[in-house]
Amino acid sequence: MAVPKKRTSKAKKNARKANWKRKGAKAAQKSFSLAKSMLRGKPTSFVYSVYVDENE
Repeated sequence: MAVPKKRTSKAKKNARKANWKRKGAKAAQKSFSLAKSMLRGKPTSFVYSVYVDENE
């Protein structure tokens, strides 16, 4: 089993945590922006099909 030899410094730990949080915030911002775009009806960043059944 792998065991770290030395303790990770506080600065390195904080830098890793900040990077992890930044990646999450970026993903959340992107998904929120995409949702707003879809609600406005002007999605330009992706292609999707809207299937409407005309028999009903």
